[in-house]
Amino acid sequence: MKKNLFIIIIAVFALGSCSKDFLETKPTNAVPDDEVFNTVDNVETVINGTWAYMFEEFFTYAVPGYKSIHLTSDAMGSDVAVTTVYGLRDSYGFTEMTDNTKNRVNAFWTILYKVIDNCNNIIARIDNATGDDSKKQRIKGQAYALRANCYLTLASYYQFNRTGTEKAVPIYLEPTSATSVGKPKSTITQVYQQVIADLQKALPLLKDYERNPAQKWKIDLNVVNGLLARAYLYNHQWTQAISSAVAARSGYPLMSGDDYNKGFNDLNNVEWIWAHGQTPNQSNASYNFHYLDVSTPAAYYQSFMADPYFKNFFDSADARFRLFDWDTLPDQEGYLRYKKFRFRDASALVGDLVLMRSAEMYLIEAEAYTRNGNNAKGAEALNALRTARNAVPYKGGGSLLDSILIERRKELWGEGFALSDIIRTGGTVVRKPFLSYTGEDSIINVIRADGSTLKVAAQGHLTLKQPDGQPFTAYSPYYLFAIPISEVQNNPNLNN
Repeated sequence: MKKNLFIIIIAVFALGSCSKDFLETKPTNAVPDDEVFNTVDNVETVINGTWAYMFEEFFTYAVPGYKSIHLTSDAMGSDVAVTTVYGLRDSYGFTEMTDNTKNRVNAFWTILYKVIDNCNNIIARIDNATGDDSKKQRIKGQAYALRANCYLTLASYYQFNRTGTEKAVPIYLEPTSATSVGKPKSTITQVYQQVIADLQKALPLLKDYERNPAQKWKIDLNVVNGLLARAYLYNHQWTQAISSAVAARSGYPLMSGDDYNKGFNDLNNVEWIWAHGQTPNQSNASYNFHYLDVSTPAAYYQSFMADPYFKNFFDSADARFRLFDWDTLPDQEGYLRYKKFRFRDASALVGDLVLMRSAEMYLIEAEAYTRNGNNAKGAEALNALRTARNAVPYKGGGSLLDSILIERRKELWGEGFALSDIIRTGGTVVRKPFLSYTGEDSIINVIRADGSTLKVAAQGHLTLKQPDGQPFTAYSPYYLFAIPISEVQNNPNLNN
């Protein structure tokens, strides 16, 4: 751990996006350092500022906060055909995240561990703050859950979980200072155990908290249960994953097909359990849409095209099938657009960011039941989602587990699960050239805006192999994120 790296984050942002609360809270730098943790209101300022830092801090235009981790995950998967436009090209080509000198590698580590350290300060000090005890409990529970989310993210990208003994990342549970000694890596099992322990501590602290429906960025019991469902699934604790997933989706029905086609940009969606809101005055995190949104003219990059083979997973009656459209822009003709994400306000370039949905919880339930040997219940949970999307139900035949994992790819496309699912399941990136690029079968008819028709070659993946020239394989070291060189150089205990 680099000394002096982890400090209390100063809330210098215009904090209007997450909720009205932010506008009513003075920034951390308006409070003397020795008073930051004296009152519960000041501590709330710290957790609000921490959340804003996590999502609104830009390292570069290609790393717009925490959600850029999710962009990177999907760019490194099988179903997003990233164009050569700025931003995710090197991640897509697997030449970036294994290089510990790269800015993106350092940025992700910095975001996660700064948030962890702020949570450690809150957990350690809030009991001595003056103020309402119920508010103290709520903030402490949210700090435990936010710390757990960061460690869960680290566990998802920095190590495989084959035996449970693989060394992953350091665990810090106390506030750090200039004299703090760097920690060695803990095993992947220990990291998951810490995630689950934190979330179990959060549950009773948040049991009486009722979140304002407009404040979906705030962590409540549904969010905690959703994080537990993820952690249990990733750590192969199937029974616990099922019960937590059911609890998490309580009160969040699956959306209609029409709502699915509205652009994934509004936290008021009935299915969204956890989200980061945006307004015209607080919209840094909306920059993620410049990569995801491939149909709004004002989107700068429009680089997240769909692998044409991805379309073959959907039957034509599926509500999600309507999102596919061949690109007609002169410089992008032949790419397949998947119009799942669109700016909510194209003039202000604003869109809310989804973090957790009830659809994911049905998929966790389906996978956990199936891995636990109960295919009937697994199929039931899978078909609850497929029915809501007007897709053909699973009726047996073929591998149910494979069907569920494909359904995750279909349903969660663009939400950040592609690479983490490959890592946790021992899967393999699959990228094929779209047909031959030379035969008539690869030619599509593109209808331009003026009504004319042009025959163009359909475009698919540009990167088809690992950087070493070998085919993609299970448990490839290219899938894992590197620990930045600054951490390696400044923490002599890292590999002990």
